Amino acid sequence: MKLFIHILKTHIGPFLFAFLTLIFIFLLQFLMREINRLVGKGLSSWVIGELIMLSLSWMVVLAVPMAVLVATLMAFGKLSSQNEITAMKASGMSLYRMMFPALLASFVLTYLLVEFNNKILPEANHRFKVLMIDIRRTKPTLTIEAGLFSQDIPGYSILARKTFEQSNNLEGVTIYDYTDPSTNIVVTAKRGKVSFTPDYKKLIMDLYDGEIHQMNMKDMRAYRRMNYVHHRIIMNAEGFDFERSRAGVFDRGDRELSATTMKKIVDSLRIANDNVLAQAIQSVGYSPSRIFDSRSRLLFPDSAQRRQRAISSALNNIRNKLSHISSQMSIIEYNNRRINEYLVEINKKYSIPAACIVFVLIGAPIGIMARRGTFGVAATFSLGFFIIYWASLIGGEKLGDRGFISPWLGMWMANFVLFALGIYLTFRMGRETPTINWRAVNRFIPKYFRTPEPSDRNQYEHT
Repeated sequence: MKLFIHILKTHIGPFLFAFLTLIFIFLLQFLMREINRLVGKGLSSWVIGELIMLSLSWMVVLAVPMAVLVATLMAFGKLSSQNEITAMKASGMSLYRMMFPALLASFVLTYLLVEFNNKILPEANHRFKVLMIDIRRTKPTLTIEAGLFSQDIPGYSILARKTFEQSNNLEGVTIYDYTDPSTNIVVTAKRGKVSFTPDYKKLIMDLYDGEIHQMNMKDMRAYRRMNYVHHRIIMNAEGFDFERSRAGVFDRGDRELSATTMKKIVDSLRIANDNVLAQAIQSVGYSPSRIFDSRSRLLFPDSAQRRQRAISSALNNIRNKLSHISSQMSIIEYNNRRINEYLVEINKKYSIPAACIVFVLIGAPIGIMARRGTFGVAATFSLGFFIIYWASLIGGEKLGDRGFISPWLGMWMANFVLFALGIYLTFRMGRETPTINWRAVNRFIPKYFRTPEPSDRNQYEHT
């Protein structure tokens, strides 16, 4: 029991260090991406802080499996470098018993992360979405950056040379209107103001002291130039992502729902598909007597005029049936796309936490072979596995959403491959104790990041 506790204590420090480091990296990446949209827009520090806190939820989901791999590599590397692994084996303790505490802890982390994904993460994502929409309502100029063209609103390209933090006013406005392909319209204004209609479905731009340039693309000579004191443009607010439900509550996307809720939605969509398919089959169904009567009326009509009329009626009936079936198939195809998206998200909520177990199986044998417990060595090995894992996860998500592969396979494929590799390395380490050829590894690492080879260790210790 004391050895189990000692092995767990060896993991705790590296895990916390790696977890906080990864959170800091993700947070820095988020700030670099969103800093221009948040700072200098008149938002209070409390609102910006709330957005950052809500964003920490998805960072935790990604950082925990990564931290498990780094911690496992560092812990077992340290135990191996200090010959503690050799001492444990000499006392009759197998590698599988050494890995048992880490595996047990990984199962606990997997369970906690699954609960986090189903209870905390959806609510955090939903609150983040609601807060961003509320900000855009009070600050419609949030998506307009001074000196850059904004194309968030379909059919318009908007340039403002100056924006104001405490108001929705603009200066030096230029608007290119592409809503009518046959007419090229350019609107300029010295100043303007942005607001929304009460239902937030339309964006209103009140422009002052400007010009309107209008040219007919079919007849280039038809050019008009108009001066105005006040001009109002009303645009659709689709680019501001206003999604409201009938009851006035925001609709939730797949990343804002728990796995249980999404499973119920998938079941309802499948039932809807079955009903639509049954209606489509019923709409083209004919009894034998009706088929016989139709054929007899076509083959043995009373006159040529009636024959032509019967053929025309039959063709129209077939066209209507084909059109109806086509629309029904479109509904089924749309529902299948939604089903795939929900199934991908459901499997993701379990596959990412399960990576904690997989990374323990990978990290323990590699850490023993590396025989070094430094953060640099752990980061070097972890980076390759991270790239492989996340590339497979993202690729599987895209393929699963589009229906090219099963959503279940797309989300679990990387886990299966790494799990098989981890089992192989674990059984191999259970029979023997191979080491990593650092001379071969250093060939692929830049000079300043290379790790000293074991033969040079005494030299570094004496110096």
